[in-house]
Amino acid sequence: MRITLGVTGGIAAYKSAELLRRLQDEGHSIQVVMTRAAREFITPLTFAALSGQRVITDLFSNQPGGEGSLESAIDHIAVAQRTDLLLVVPATADILAKLAHGVADDFLTTLYLACTAPVVVAPAMNVNMWQHAATQENVAALRARGVRVVQPREGYLACGMIGSGRLAEQEEILQAIREVLNVQQDLAGEKVLVTAGPTCEDLDPVRYLTNRSSGKMGYATAEAAAGRGAKVVLVSGPTALGTPPHVERIDVRSAEEMQRAVQSRFPSCTIGIFAAAVADYRPADPSVQKIKRGPGELVLRLEPNPDILAEAARERGERLVVGFAAETENVADHARAKLTHKNVDLIVANDVTAEGAGFDVDTNVVTLFARDGRDLPLPRLSKLEVAQRILDEILRLRTVLKSKPASQRASD
Repeated sequence: MRITLGVTGGIAAYKSAELLRRLQDEGHSIQVVMTRAAREFITPLTFAALSGQRVITDLFSNQPGGEGSLESAIDHIAVAQRTDLLLVVPATADILAKLAHGVADDFLTTLYLACTAPVVVAPAMNVNMWQHAATQENVAALRARGVRVVQPREGYLACGMIGSGRLAEQEEILQAIREVLNVQQDLAGEKVLVTAGPTCEDLDPVRYLTNRSSGKMGYATAEAAAGRGAKVVLVSGPTALGTPPHVERIDVRSAEEMQRAVQSRFPSCTIGIFAAAVADYRPADPSVQKIKRGPGELVLRLEPNPDILAEAARERGERLVVGFAAETENVADHARAKLTHKNVDLIVANDVTAEGAGFDVDTNVVTLFARDGRDLPLPRLSKLEVAQRILDEILRLRTVLKSKPASQRASD
């Protein structure tokens, strides 16, 4: 989801940085908007570095196109239209009053009036300010309009007093966001094995055979599954990518090493997603010393690597198995053939020569070919969005296949 995070001028503003990280861990894209007072407590640079996006701090001066441009003047409308949730953390007494009374004197308050998406606010302030009749009336007015207010907790406050007004715990805020967005932990209880990245097959101590896979699609799938509540094991070939949050990572190098890792962990999983680009062949006789240049041709003898996907499909039992097909021609024909030949539940296929769908890019254009005959072409999406759609299709297939006995499923 696309969440706009409004940060206002309270001592709890620093906690919004960690909340931003938690929201990213769950797969959301975050646009930060800061009030002038918020910048007295934490810098925009902090949020820019964490979110990877520009931080909006003023109604005009730092918007695209520059001060006085049309693009600048209507940017609050554009942000309002593309956000799925407006989140204000911390929400001071001042911002609550402005929102309740429709005051629009900066970017955040103007955005609120233009926004039709759900709104969640998490107040934080001095206990007397929170309990004041004016604040309570403003909160009641916002609740009456459908704004979700995450009640502050009691505790030790920055002012030295003890009482209500302490920012709610992050998990409470996150749960409120999930409920408002109807983001369910629909993979809770599932154990998902994901393979990702290339394999490297050594020719000698210096050289090896590999492919152009970056691992981004597999890593995005592991991240999305963990964000939806699954326990995820990621078996990864060599890649420079960081481990997704809440994911157990097993590093391997060759296809045989990946095979052993999969054989060890797949039996305890309920879903297998095989996104790795496993080398089909390996050198039959790798040299223990560096191969020296000679006057003639160098002939390499290759032997087949294990078919990890096919092996997993044969041993799957009631598990769901998903394979990937990176093609350069006749994508649909090759994908359907692989679906049948490998005996899997879903094939995710793409033409790696197509713009936005090749190796080492952040987007993908895929078609999902399901065991029950459904073909689902997807437009160009971020790899994380593609991962979410794959998981949606896995859950749909589970519902379809659940009613069938194992013998019928194996013969379909």
